[in-house]
Amino acid sequence: MKKKIKKKIKRTLSVGKAYIQASYNNTLIYISDITGNILIWKTAGSEGFKGSKKSTPYAAQVASKSIAKLAKETCFLTFF
Repeated sequence: MKKKIKKKIKRTLSVGKAYIQASYNNTLIYISDITGNILIWKTAGSEGFKGSKKSTPYAAQVASKSIAKLAKETCFLTFF
């Protein structure tokens, strides 16, 4: 029996909102559409940093580069 494979639908959105939440322990970055539905999220912890290294500026930079790459693949044109 063949497995059913869902075809990925590529969404093209022109405008998105970027939210950055920096705490003492981690940095969270969200990208949502205009209505507020979160489409992409990254944290310093999801990028492989553990413990006190999650709260460093370098970990936040790596997470932001990763989410920027994902946003480019999703075809976001502008952010506010």
